[in-house]
Amino acid sequence: MSSNPSQYLLDQAEQLVLAAQKAGADASDARVGSSQSQGVEVRMGKVSESERSESHAFVLRVFVGSRIASISANSLDNIDVLAQRAVAMAKVSPENEFEAIANPDLLAQNIYEKINGLDLYDDKVISSGELAKAALEMEAIALDVAGVTNSMGSNASFGSSGVVLVSSNGFSGAYQRSGYSRSISVVAGEGETMQRDYDYDSKIHFEDLNAVSKIAKSAAKRAVEKLNPRTVPSQAVNVIYDKRVSSGLLGHLCGAINGASIARKSSFLKDDMGEKILNESITINDDPHIKRGFNSWGFDGEGVESNPLTMVEKGVLKEWYLDIASANEMGLKTNGRGHRAGGNTSPGSTNVSIAPGDVSIDDMIKQLGTGLLVTEMIGRGVNLITGDYSRGASGFWIENGEIAYPVSEVTLADNLRDMFLKMTPASDFEYRRGMDAPSLMIEGMALAGK
Repeated sequence: MSSNPSQYLLDQAEQLVLAAQKAGADASDARVGSSQSQGVEVRMGKVSESERSESHAFVLRVFVGSRIASISANSLDNIDVLAQRAVAMAKVSPENEFEAIANPDLLAQNIYEKINGLDLYDDKVISSGELAKAALEMEAIALDVAGVTNSMGSNASFGSSGVVLVSSNGFSGAYQRSGYSRSISVVAGEGETMQRDYDYDSKIHFEDLNAVSKIAKSAAKRAVEKLNPRTVPSQAVNVIYDKRVSSGLLGHLCGAINGASIARKSSFLKDDMGEKILNESITINDDPHIKRGFNSWGFDGEGVESNPLTMVEKGVLKEWYLDIASANEMGLKTNGRGHRAGGNTSPGSTNVSIAPGDVSIDDMIKQLGTGLLVTEMIGRGVNLITGDYSRGASGFWIENGEIAYPVSEVTLADNLRDMFLKMTPASDFEYRRGMDAPSLMIEGMALAGK
C-alpha cells in the first residue's frame, strides 16, 4: 500500500473534468475512490476464510445549467464517451436549484500540509499468516476462559482507502487512510441458557491496536457475565447507557440536526436552533482534524474547507450539519460537512463526541441506586420526525448502587427530546469509533419487562 493515492488517479480525474467541459458541461467534478483490504477469519482453531480485495470507482458529476447527472465506472476505457453520456443524461434530468459546485472562496487550502499532520496512513503490511496467527490466538485465549463454550469466529484484517477529488472550480486534492482491526465473538453456557458477546478494536495505525489478549479476554468476560439473565417488572426506571452503546444516542442526535432533514422539515428539532435541546452538562464537538481520527479529512466531499465545530454548547444547539445543497435550500452557508457516496452528496458528522462529565462511572452507578445499566441495544425503533424512541435492551440490574444480576428481554421507551434534556455524562470517555460518548445516565425512562 502506497502512502498517497496514485498520481495516475489524479490525472485521470483531471481528464474526466476536462472531457466534461469539452462535452458541454457548465461545471463538473470527478471523484475516485480506491480501496484494498486483506482479512483472515478463523473458527474453532481453523481458518474459515481468507480474503483479499482491491477496487477503484470513478464517478463523474456534471452540471448543465441547473440540471445534474452523474455516471460511474470501475475503469476508464474511453473518457470522452463517459463524459458525453453524463452530459446527455444531465440535459434530460429535472432541474435542481440547490446542488452546486463549491464557490472558490469555500475551497480547502493547504490540503497536503493538513493531511500530513493528521497522520492517517500507516504503511505496515501484515501477511495473511500473521493475520491468521492473531485471530487464532484471540480465539484460543477466549476459549480458555471458564464458562466460554464456543466460538462464533475471530477476525484480523488490514487495508487502506483513498479519495481523489478534482473539480472544474480549480480544486484538486487526495488522501489515503489505513485501517487495522481485530474482533472476536464467543458463546458462554449451553443450550437455551447460551449467551453471546464480542469485542473488537480498530485503529488507523497498527501500533495503536489493542493486544489480542485484551480483546479476547474482554469478549469472554462479557459473555460469561450475561449468563442466567432475568427479566424485571415494567416500571419507570433510571438508566445508564454504557459507553459501549451510548454513541447510539449521539447518532440519533446527529441525524436530527442533519441539514438535509432540517431542510425537508423531517426532524423533531427543526425549529430548535439556538434553543436548549440537551441537559446543560452536555457539550458536543465535531472535529475533522483529530490526529489519526477515523473520520478526519483535509477537505469534505465537495472540496470545501472543514473546521472544528461546537454543535451543542452547554445544552444549546449551535450548528446544523450542512453540505452545499442543504445550505442553499436553507439560505445558509455550508460548514464543510458534505459526504460523497457515488454521485450524491449529503451532510454528516466527522469525528463527533460528547464531552466527558465530572462523575466516574462507578460513582454514577452508586448514585443511580436502583436502575438499569444498558450494555446492548436491539432493534431500530427510533422516529426522528417525532422523536419517539422504543428499543429492546439488555444489561445489568443495579440495586443499592451495585450491579446485582444480568437483565434481558426488556424494552426502553421515551421521547428523544425528553431523553436529551435528562441526559448526564460520566467521565469515562474513550475515543474509539469517530462517534463517541461517555456513559450517559437518563432519568425516568419507561421500561417494559415481564
